[in-house]
Amino acid sequence: MHTQRMAVSVSVLALLTLAACGTEPGSGSGGDGGDTVQSDVPVTGVAWSVDSLTVDGKKTEAPEGSRLEFDPKGRAKAGFGCNHISADARVEGDRITFGKPVSTQMACDEATEKAEKAALAAMDGEVTAKLSGEKLTLTTEGGDTFALSEEKPAALAGTRWAVTTLLSGETATSVPADLPKDQVPHLTFGEDGTVHGNSGCNSFHGKAEVKGSTITFGPPAGTRKMCPEAEMETERAVLAALDGPATYTIKGSTLTVTSKDGKGIGATAAPATTEGTQEHG
Repeated sequence: MHTQRMAVSVSVLALLTLAACGTEPGSGSGGDGGDTVQSDVPVTGVAWSVDSLTVDGKKTEAPEGSRLEFDPKGRAKAGFGCNHISADARVEGDRITFGKPVSTQMACDEATEKAEKAALAAMDGEVTAKLSGEKLTLTTEGGDTFALSEEKPAALAGTRWAVTTLLSGETATSVPADLPKDQVPHLTFGEDGTVHGNSGCNSFHGKAEVKGSTITFGPPAGTRKMCPEAEMETERAVLAALDGPATYTIKGSTLTVTSKDGKGIGATAAPATTEGTQEHG
């Protein structure tokens, strides 16, 4: 009996070791052809910064702030500062199979449009994923590549968050790209439980108590000027998200704040500026 228990233990240990290490597709031609355990490349739930894209031999540097993310629901989402691109994405071993990508249709600057076009071409069909430290390379069957780097989470407090997306339930809308620069909504949280910024028309400041993954916003105070309707509409959406208790997540340089009624914002981290820090005064 002792010998039999030892044999079973060794067999279980061998299986666990195989499951942990996985096997690379196509590695070696020997063996008995039996089934093997294959580990998925860990790309899901990580915020990836897009460094560059190479399509048809032409390398395109991605605009600053470009990102790609794979969510646990099997969906890939990419953004280059203008449109939102998404596609189904199935991860199997070191292969990722994209469904047909879809994109919003906003007009963008030339550099951004070039990057988006390259991304749409690469995010279609099967790619091979190669992870090396904090670097990820996705290579299509035709040899096109995505070069990505893992983003470390930005700090909530002290970071200037530029609002890029307005959320309403399952619907995400980009903040209008033609807003005046001084009217682009942004916010900065203080270590003292405060928040200040611009909501799209007016500057504001107020309380923001952080506990765990919840931020409880107090009633904001600020200027009361009127702006064109596009700016006022953006402001109303931003302030609706910053009302009472809300949950927040930070993935890399992206902050998402969602209130209980589903209203929310998506924002991108940027270094705090003198202009941003003076608005509280």
